[in-house]
Amino acid sequence: MNLEVLEQSIYDLVTETSTNLPKDVRRAIKKAKDAENAGTRAAMSLDTIANNIFMADDQVSPICQDTGLPTFKIKTPVGVNQLEIKECIKNAIIRATKDAKLRPNAVDSLTGKNSGDNLGEGVPVIKFEQWEKDYIEMKLILKGGGCENKNIQYSLPCELEGLGRAGRDLEGIRKCILHSVYQAQGQGCAAGFIGVGIGGDRSSGYDLAKEQLFRHVDDVNPNPELAKLEDYILEKANTLGIGTMGFGGEATLLGCKIGVMHRIPASFFVSVAYNCWAYRRMAIDLDANSGEIKNWHYQDGEKIAFDETAATQDDQPSKEVIELRAPITEEQIRSLKVGDVVKITGRMYTGRDAIHHHLISHDAPVDLNGQIIYHCGPVMAKDEDDRWVVKAAGPTTSIREEPYQGDIMKKFGIRAVMGKGGMGPKTLQALKEHGGVYLNAIGGAAQYYADCIKSVDGVDLMEFGIPEAMWHLSVEDFTAVVTMDSHGNSLHADVQKSSLEKLAAHAEPVFK
Repeated sequence: MNLEVLEQSIYDLVTETSTNLPKDVRRAIKKAKDAENAGTRAAMSLDTIANNIFMADDQVSPICQDTGLPTFKIKTPVGVNQLEIKECIKNAIIRATKDAKLRPNAVDSLTGKNSGDNLGEGVPVIKFEQWEKDYIEMKLILKGGGCENKNIQYSLPCELEGLGRAGRDLEGIRKCILHSVYQAQGQGCAAGFIGVGIGGDRSSGYDLAKEQLFRHVDDVNPNPELAKLEDYILEKANTLGIGTMGFGGEATLLGCKIGVMHRIPASFFVSVAYNCWAYRRMAIDLDANSGEIKNWHYQDGEKIAFDETAATQDDQPSKEVIELRAPITEEQIRSLKVGDVVKITGRMYTGRDAIHHHLISHDAPVDLNGQIIYHCGPVMAKDEDDRWVVKAAGPTTSIREEPYQGDIMKKFGIRAVMGKGGMGPKTLQALKEHGGVYLNAIGGAAQYYADCIKSVDGVDLMEFGIPEAMWHLSVEDFTAVVTMDSHGNSLHADVQKSSLEKLAAHAEPVFK
């Protein structure tokens, strides 16, 4: 095999997966966008998502700044050298990371050190199997941490909030899958897709669930019972009112695919792999002799370009937009309330897990009084003048910072934190006491927000790695929604409460 050609083919696969949503996913998002009520927060979010998809495709830049943990599933003819393929994958991953098609995401679990090139122990994930066909099939999924953290596994029988007892039968499976959508709320960048694995052990069940994410959005399950269940889940999940980004609305789930395998008598697992709207999976068929790409998967049917269908947020018939510029006073913050749309111009600072952990016991490298902290791990690159530029910069899931956020806001005088998915009661209480707000940006909209960042004016704590460093960003018209205010109100808590009530309406048996 020509290894140089093979490496280029794999590089092209990685780039395409990171920057260009497949046709079937685009059509699902377009369908959700058309069904949403105009002028709502959900509609605004879907417009931003549509714009972001177009921008990523047009600029060949990551759709979402969290390019995930690359996971390859490969089928090879007998006699093909899998060691050579593995080496070519590693080389292609290094190149894609250097070219800012991937964010450096490989972190040593013991030291916290980022390898910088997406290589490390067990990373990327590469799984081989042999088959009798004469070509190589290579599948790749880039599944970000926000949706990966909303994966869930149930051991039946169990008790489920809102749904009661789930037994070892189809009814119990139904309840688990519905509950999996409810528990994700907006933290997994809804509207999302789920893959479900019934049976197996704990590891094979999850593997089966993830395998379902490689199915075509429009396919029909060959098992009639599972086909019926897939349709049921897709219909009923969209009655929960969670909506895009957890803002409420019509579109909560865009696809459900279910697989089943045998189990041992003592164990009955239902494993759910949740995937965000930025459903980045692709597959290619490779010539086993030359390494050339023979065929791309998921390319049948209409391609939604989104450049003509996507509106800007300014086109929405929504309420007045409030301008914010740091440093922000407590009086300004107290005047904001849940539902307000804000546009930020001026300075903000990124801060994720490592920064929050650091700030609990250290001084801040900059004066944060009155400032905005953005929960974001951007994709960065150097330009021809050796200056940092932002290639992708959407929000990360904020709930991870719940143990720290309130204390850090009070300690440093921070007035606003921004991310996605909302935060919990400890942060909400701190916002009320201190005078702060939580701003929800649109998860996955990494190109849309990168376009709002006009310059990178500095960086601190680079020892934590590019995603975890504190970047000093100069922004213009950076749009977000107030979803937690200084008066004790939380849109996230309200949506979770109302969706639980709607979930409970599905407690009675459906499948006899």
